[in-house]
Amino acid sequence: MDKETKQSILQEYGIHESDVGSSPVQIALLTHRISEITSHLRGNQHDHSSRDGLRRLVNRRRKLLNYLYRHDHDRYLQVVQKLGLRH
Repeated sequence: MDKETKQSILQEYGIHESDVGSSPVQIALLTHRISEITSHLRGNQHDHSSRDGLRRLVNRRRKLLNYLYRHDHDRYLQVVQKLGLRH
């Protein structure tokens, strides 16, 4: 992920301008990485280490989504809708 893409994600999902660690930001960054790895795996089906890494990223995103669902349901719905995730 290049610097400009990361900066735009931080601005779009951050609560304030220096926010880099809130749950919505982490979920958006993980979603971007997941989509990049998924497109890589479409052309490289036998790359099992990347597949394992993808599985770990998806699990981490799921845990963050569960946390956000429990603690701030309205923001959870916004993030899921904005990213186009199923809930």
